[in-house]
Amino acid sequence: MTDSRIPTVRLGESGPEVGIQGLGCMGMSYAYGPSDAEESRATLERALELGVTLYDTADVYGDGENERFLAPFLEAHRDEVVIATKFGLVVPPDGPTGRIVRNDPPYIRQAVEASLKRLDVDVIDLYYMHRRDVNVPIEETVGVMADLVREGKVKHLGLSEVTAGELRAAHAVHPIAAVQSEWSLFSRDIEAHVVPAAAELGVALVPYSPLGRGFLTGSFVHAEKELTSDDFRRTVPRYRGENAAANAALLEPIRTVASAHGASLAQIALAWVQQRASVHGLPVVQIPGTRKPSRVEENVAATRIVLTEEELSLLEPIAGRVVGDRCPDMSLTSAGREQENRPARAAPVTARRAVPPSSPRTPRPSPAPPGGVLPDGGCVPRCPRGRGAGP
Repeated sequence: MTDSRIPTVRLGESGPEVGIQGLGCMGMSYAYGPSDAEESRATLERALELGVTLYDTADVYGDGENERFLAPFLEAHRDEVVIATKFGLVVPPDGPTGRIVRNDPPYIRQAVEASLKRLDVDVIDLYYMHRRDVNVPIEETVGVMADLVREGKVKHLGLSEVTAGELRAAHAVHPIAAVQSEWSLFSRDIEAHVVPAAAELGVALVPYSPLGRGFLTGSFVHAEKELTSDDFRRTVPRYRGENAAANAALLEPIRTVASAHGASLAQIALAWVQQRASVHGLPVVQIPGTRKPSRVEENVAATRIVLTEEELSLLEPIAGRVVGDRCPDMSLTSAGREQENRPARAAPVTARRAVPPSSPRTPRPSPAPPGGVLPDGGCVPRCPRGRGAGP
């Protein structure tokens, strides 16, 4: 492939300008089994050479290890890189496979100082609320985040897995540059409410897991049988048992399109997400994760693929046929809370469940208040502390 750099786009109306594809760094030290630190470092460098400038991490990834891992790279390339990290999830000391959701002001101030120290930077370019604690008004949370901008500790604000209503309320307090949520050929629930709200407000979408946590690449079928015991994907309902077998059959149209382009399944999945920008009229910067330079080259090459209307039509029905939820606990996702707060109505492209869903009028348990533990971490990867961590 050539070394031409990818085009750039601005995150939000006044956010940073970044390459149209970013890099999810979580797997370099967390959640997807053992990793090679040297190869991961080479991946960071290769991505930058190709024009990837948005690097995504979070304080909970490896209990801070992922941020520490990125620090030397950031020091060497600080003026070239936009670093995004997140707060809002805490690993409890007595339950390393659980999560505490915290959006309270004292915690936010503690979290930003810890991330600045681990990343070894003076300012965080894009600071996300990782998950929503419904017991803390979002206006209060974003108000403190806005204070961090005024104090020069953070440049731009982002939110992850928020509903359309939560996004509107937050944006009224301070401009939001980006919303991060799962968006892929398998996961399209955000198109019903969140994407239209973001487009209206001038907020960018940063899709995570655009490759369906690797399932859309065809690299595995049965997570429980094929992945290591410390791999988070073994807990995701759509990649388990009969669900996985049924969903694997949905890759056939992607293979057909890939063959026509001489491309990989991954490239077609990424090209589809990238074209959501023109479909919905908003900036889209997806952050596929990888630990291999060859894979980042493959991913970046997808930015040059344009799917035809016929190909898009062939891929259109896939999401509506997916069996099983995208997260073990959907209450931590925007889709879960949108469903709780709205009358029962079938969305056009939501995933089907393997078992009959509970009534939408029956409330799900809310995320735990500050200090309360969410068992198994919801849809956020849970692994033993430091497992697979870099140096």
